[in-house]
Amino acid sequence: MHTADTADTADRTVTGLTFRDATGADVDTLVALVESAYRGESSRAGWTTEADLLEGQRTDREAVREIVGAPGSRVLAAERDGTVVACCQLEHRGAHAYFGMFAVDPALQGAGLGRAVLAEAERTVRESWGATELHMTVISAREDLIAWYERRGYRRTGRTSPFPYGDERFGIPLRDDLVFELLVKELA
Repeated sequence: MHTADTADTADRTVTGLTFRDATGADVDTLVALVESAYRGESSRAGWTTEADLLEGQRTDREAVREIVGAPGSRVLAAERDGTVVACCQLEHRGAHAYFGMFAVDPALQGAGLGRAVLAEAERTVRESWGATELHMTVISAREDLIAWYERRGYRRTGRTSPFPYGDERFGIPLRDDLVFELLVKELA
């Protein structure tokens, strides 16, 4: 859990959201949230859908449980009125941190929740781990999403990594040109 003064002991409320570290008890809720934001018809209610790029799952209980319990990793859960409405994974990687598994309830997208979660993630890794950069990978075909991150100070690096074709744990690609691009933001 997070407070304005310390980054590890109490809830932190920003823009109507309360941030806390997810626990094993949140795994099913987190899986449902991530799946609803990226896959299937429910994801089309928001703008972050990957339904035109990928079918199948985005994540599963085993993967989320592993992330929640991994050393040097934490999952921020953002709650509104006691319901988890957004989340992200943070992983400490030395001088930088990695940002992933970012999801906002599709029915609530476009209202500033994503911006608030991203800002809280940046604050958390700076204060908790002394990270000087936040890294993330985004499917390069997601130009609208990359543009959103660029407006928040992230820069494209041109460094790519292959999409894990053939590994259905990450979805079933509908295109043969998917790659991840590394985006980086220096944290002040």
